[in-house]
Amino acid sequence: MSYYLWINLLSISIPLLAGFDKRLKFYRNWKYLFPAMLGTMAVFIPWDVYKTAAGVWGFNPKYLLGINIINLPLEEWLFFIAIPYACVFTYHAFEYLIRKDFLGPVARNLTLSLAIVLIGIAVSVPEKTYTFVTFLAAAVFLLLHYFVIKAPYLGRFYVMYFVTLIPFFIVNGALTGMFTPEPVVWYDDSRNLGIRLGTIPVEDTIYGMLMLLMNTTIYEWLRSRGKAEIRPETGS
Repeated sequence: MSYYLWINLLSISIPLLAGFDKRLKFYRNWKYLFPAMLGTMAVFIPWDVYKTAAGVWGFNPKYLLGINIINLPLEEWLFFIAIPYACVFTYHAFEYLIRKDFLGPVARNLTLSLAIVLIGIAVSVPEKTYTFVTFLAAAVFLLLHYFVIKAPYLGRFYVMYFVTLIPFFIVNGALTGMFTPEPVVWYDDSRNLGIRLGTIPVEDTIYGMLMLLMNTTIYEWLRSRGKAEIRPETGS
């Protein structure tokens, strides 16, 4: 079994099992989650295919099964299932564990501030294609939330995102060479800012935020349209 596949399996294993907890009942929300993941993959897979072909990033065959689908390793496809599943499960679980929406009062200001900063960085480095596209796309999606969607769940999303940055550094570190002689996923640093958090390009934190926010947005939209929303029990 490939190293990258093990990372995917370890990332999803505990959330998958915990999803059957009788208080959380996350498995009953799969009908909202899986379409959300597919919708997000419809955006990110073509992006990934193009950037791989353009040499913005690539994959080390030493750590892969050798099965490619549309120029992407099978493990990369599974990444877009394992990581969103684990993170949206965390988001769902926090509804039970954390009753107060701590970041709710500042979520809109935080969203607008992030968007402005990301746009400022993007337009200053148009030649850095990974930075430019990722930061600009994230900023546009944040502005969509700020001006159009105006979702009440952004505060809870940010809590989930900031908490999951901890496992993010472990998983992404494992993929970018923190624990191996060579990286599983390599990057052409001429296409990014060249700033690494350990072995992780700083752009990955924004790429991850955009991916998770897109998953959460579709998930919440579908859940709000459901006849009976399945939310964690209060425990009372």
